[in-house]
Amino acid sequence: MKAALKTADGRFEITDVEMPVIPSGDFVLARVRVAGICGTDLRHWNKAEPELEHHIVGHELSGEVIEVGDDVTRFKPGDRVVIETVMGDGVCDYCKVQRYNICEHLYDVRTKFVSRAYGEFVCGPEDKFYKLPDHVSFEEAALIDTFSVCLHAHHIGQVSVNQKVVVIGAGPIGLGQLQLAKSAGADVLIADLVDSSLDLAKELGADVVVNGSREDLVARAMEFAGGRGADICFECAGGHSMPKTLPLATKVVRRGGKVVLVGGFDQGEVTIPLEWQRIQMSEIQILPSASFAYHDIYPEQGMVLELLSRGKLNASKLITHRFDLDEINEAFEAAEAKEKTGAVFVAINIS
Repeated sequence: MKAALKTADGRFEITDVEMPVIPSGDFVLARVRVAGICGTDLRHWNKAEPELEHHIVGHELSGEVIEVGDDVTRFKPGDRVVIETVMGDGVCDYCKVQRYNICEHLYDVRTKFVSRAYGEFVCGPEDKFYKLPDHVSFEEAALIDTFSVCLHAHHIGQVSVNQKVVVIGAGPIGLGQLQLAKSAGADVLIADLVDSSLDLAKELGADVVVNGSREDLVARAMEFAGGRGADICFECAGGHSMPKTLPLATKVVRRGGKVVLVGGFDQGEVTIPLEWQRIQMSEIQILPSASFAYHDIYPEQGMVLELLSRGKLNASKLITHRFDLDEINEAFEAAEAKEKTGAVFVAINIS
């Protein structure tokens, strides 16, 4: 099959590799139709990382079932599906209670099977596949992973009616967080540095938008939240922005408020000075959120698919650019240069 492999300099090379094969009776083989680019992918873009060299990566994908194992009962060849890529070892204490998103072997397992979106075929266990309704496109379905990350953070933050919510970052995660908070009945201020992203946020229902390069976010947030500060702030920028955005997040929330960390950190130790005395004296909660798994008895990816299929989440407005697999380097360049290109979610047609 054709796939994009990571190179020594962190870009991609299109080449032919062996197709995955069904290893056991409960596995499904699917042809990938559409994959997406998220913030995690961008943090690894154009960076020399020997551990990823010659690997297939990518974790936002939808496709079509090609073959099923002998024990598979819910799918057949030809079914349109979205594939969940958060997959633990299935045997640890966390996996046993459906918290596989914090499984110690999460990345070892997921990258061996389902987290290989930038190749023509992918193979995984039946319970990681969800059948798509006919009216949900492959492109829209590729955003379900993103929205599932948002829903997990939404559950951790416990957003409720009439709360004042601040979202820092208006990329796909931030715009998903915005939509979920609005659907819960909250008022939302969203901040970013890219005007085109903020224009889209307005279309999706943001009550207030703030360009942090021109406006004082803390002052605007206090005005928005009646002088006390927001009930909850979702940090959705992550990466190299975190040394600025995390301190900001702790300043825009009220006493007793919550900061939910959704944007990802880079690997290794990261030093970010915070006003710890003020945070402690104000009992501000800092709540990490990692990927997604289950909420009570419900798989969060399945919940998002239902929300999307019923029109309660808008994925199509977030899709701004489309490329073919052969153009994957150009796709990443467009996604990275969002201030120039206006990119939000970049879709890659795989096959």
